[in-house]
Amino acid sequence: MRDNHDHGPDQSLGKERQRKTLERISGAMIIDALNDPKTVELMCNGDGKLWLEKLGEPMRQIGHLKPSQAESIISTVSGYHGKEVTRLKPLLEAEWPLDGSRFAGQIPPVVRAATFAIRKKAVAIFTLDQYVEAGIMTAEQCASIKTAIREHRNILVIGGTGSGKTTLVNAVINEMVAEFPAERVFIIEDTGEIQCAAANFVQYHTTVEVTMTMLLKTTLRMRPDRILVGEVRGEEALDLLDAWNTGHPGGAATLHANSATEGLTRLKSLVSRNKSAPSEIEPLIGEAVHVVISIARTPKVAESRKSLRFPGTQTAAT
Repeated sequence: MRDNHDHGPDQSLGKERQRKTLERISGAMIIDALNDPKTVELMCNGDGKLWLEKLGEPMRQIGHLKPSQAESIISTVSGYHGKEVTRLKPLLEAEWPLDGSRFAGQIPPVVRAATFAIRKKAVAIFTLDQYVEAGIMTAEQCASIKTAIREHRNILVIGGTGSGKTTLVNAVINEMVAEFPAERVFIIEDTGEIQCAAANFVQYHTTVEVTMTMLLKTTLRMRPDRILVGEVRGEEALDLLDAWNTGHPGGAATLHANSATEGLTRLKSLVSRNKSAPSEIEPLIGEAVHVVISIARTPKVAESRKSLRFPGTQTAAT
């Protein structure tokens, strides 16, 4: 989530100082790791061990941080976003100020010592054809996805943590833009992970005060052609399905689950949390969700390969 503070000249200067401070207290080990284009995620545990995950490599320890250093990093990130992390508010979710990567940090008492993880923002957009070249999806699966994009079908990408959902959505968006360069694209997410090369697009971010539901309703007043959601996590699922069903087809979203079936079941559960949810949720999902793509890691972590199951047109949660 992003802060709501104004960014005048003085504020911008202060932000730059905070970024310089963050670089200094992070140290060369962290900065160099995050500057590596192969880096996927950098994690510091409560025992101070610093772990690094790179594309094509197993996770490995690269160093050690003092508790005070880890806590200073969290404090600086929170201050940059106008937030405060205390024992009463020990959790932080924000963007890493240096490049917009996803940052999650925690301090005691929920952990023994300061802990954080930085999920690296993608530096390159892979195309659907490159997924085929890498053996991640078949040519038939690629063709089916491209057909769905051309026909303005709504696509739901499902996968577990670190499965590559956002990277795949970026590839889907890349194909949308290539096929329909004149369309107006709207992106809604908590942190800026989705990348879009469209000439005409608006990217919204939630804040503490502004929810995804509010942004979805705002989007409908802004003349969107396609509506994309970074990750569906709550009752906004109903608003997204309604938007897709009422003259704004051709969207995409991600959802955290381990399989296509589990994903649709979870989507039903999220819709049911909304006080305006219909008594029969399955037909709504069947009308709004046309294609489900399930992506997962393969057991061989060192290969950093992903397996993709493409159920075709999934019309309802059963």
